[in-house]
Amino acid sequence: MLSQRIISALIGIPLVILAVWFGGVPLILMTVLITVLGLREMTWMLHKLGLKPSLWLALAGGLILTGGAYLYSDGYPGPTITIILFMHLIAAVALYPRYTLLDSAGTLMSTMYVGLLNYFYLLRMMPDGWVWLIFTLAGTWACDTTAYFVGKAFGKRRIAPVLSPKKTVEGAAGGLLGGGVIGCLFSLIYPFLPLTELLILGLILSAAAEVGDLLESAFKRQAGVKDSSTLIPGHGGILDRIDSTLFTAPLVYYFVLLFIKS
Repeated sequence: MLSQRIISALIGIPLVILAVWFGGVPLILMTVLITVLGLREMTWMLHKLGLKPSLWLALAGGLILTGGAYLYSDGYPGPTITIILFMHLIAAVALYPRYTLLDSAGTLMSTMYVGLLNYFYLLRMMPDGWVWLIFTLAGTWACDTTAYFVGKAFGKRRIAPVLSPKKTVEGAAGGLLGGGVIGCLFSLIYPFLPLTELLILGLILSAAAEVGDLLESAFKRQAGVKDSSTLIPGHGGILDRIDSTLFTAPLVYYFVLLFIKS
């Protein structure tokens, strides 16, 4: 299992880095691809719960969110949310009774959840966006990796036994340490960035990554599945890989916007 995870990472990480490096259309195309795959997995899990979500409505909403990010000036994602909400309200009327309010709510939640991926692109478009996007990825991966190995070596106390029995308090602490180390490293590599803010950001990024991971565990637990799909050998589905980043990318975007002058 570990060897599969390493091989998948060696293939996937360079592709992500290339899209991040070029930005623009390549990054948007990667965002669209991952959004489509993520929404397919979310609707599949909702079907497992007995709901009947609309994949096509979810995909339309995902594309609207991505288009809003690409055309962004000020106010994202306000206008896009309004359009998507109206789509769901109209669908709840037009497709009644075969498409219930619960189906609509599940579809809307899936769209907004997976749509958080668009903050990848928004981060890249910020001043020094390359730096902040790499910081987000490095911090998230460092948190996941250190949490995994520290938890495996020293983990005893379960942090959320009902949601994810294998996750421990010790592993969570290791994840926080990983994010903090990334903050310190980036302050050394990029001296123009403030150490204190980077350290704080690294710590809260790690906390957000761990919450994002637990949230997807809650989805899978309720759906009664181990992984969101079998797309990536050793990792599961696309959501199993981006669950943490869906929380960390918006956090870094707004933290930088509010507290760090690049």
